[in-house]
Amino acid sequence: MTTDRSRENVLVSLPLINAKAAPTLKHAGAEVFYMEAIRELTATDIPFLVAGTYAVSAYTGVTRQTKDLDIFCKAGDYARILAHFKELGYAVEIEDDRWLGKVFKGRHFFDVIFGSANGMMPVGDRWLEHARQIELLGSRVRIIGPTELIWSKCFIQDRGRHDGADIAHTILKAHDQIDWDRLLSYLEVHWEVLLMQLINFRWIYPSERDHIPAWLLDELLDRLAKQRQLPSPRMKICRGRLLSQSDYEIDVKEWGFAGVGGVGDFRDA
Repeated sequence: MTTDRSRENVLVSLPLINAKAAPTLKHAGAEVFYMEAIRELTATDIPFLVAGTYAVSAYTGVTRQTKDLDIFCKAGDYARILAHFKELGYAVEIEDDRWLGKVFKGRHFFDVIFGSANGMMPVGDRWLEHARQIELLGSRVRIIGPTELIWSKCFIQDRGRHDGADIAHTILKAHDQIDWDRLLSYLEVHWEVLLMQLINFRWIYPSERDHIPAWLLDELLDRLAKQRQLPSPRMKICRGRLLSQSDYEIDVKEWGFAGVGGVGDFRDA
């Protein structure tokens, strides 16, 4: 078991930040529930991160309404957190065993997240090692670092929710805290998604283009230039389902494209 002293030592090693803002709460009484939940979480030896709207507000100063609290953890700790709160008398729900559970008390709840809906972003040790610490609702806790915050939002692009503005605002307000090498390593296979986000930022903030390191843009544009010299892939592929399962459903079910896995039709040579 981790003692209070060893837990304090772990937190002391992380940079302490002052939140630029905090979200407003959609439901009255939610703050008391969140305070209780955070206090219970910090009393365990289970490492976790505060993420979501609380993190966006902390790094950017954007204040918006939220209906929940996002708690990130490693996959191996997901069941431990749910079981802990179940033993305390809270209601728990496994919404999707691939990435998401919930803890309820009446109408209030918080999410326990260990990955992403598309399976691309498992929470790992690096997320915890590169976290920050923050005073939140009466407790000192880990909050997701700005690099991982961007990574966690890169694929949230569908008809009902698009987190591009969160990414742009995080780059704008915390660009000097982002580890661009690590962000590229997270997106190595899907580097074009990172390029999309960077181009998006440059277009939104033309006067702030220098917030993006020149070496990173050069690297991604060189990959694009080399890719353009190659023939198109033989197999028809639609990776759009990594962004939205529903919006690109027809591509896989009716138009002969392979999704993230599986086999699609072949284009004529």
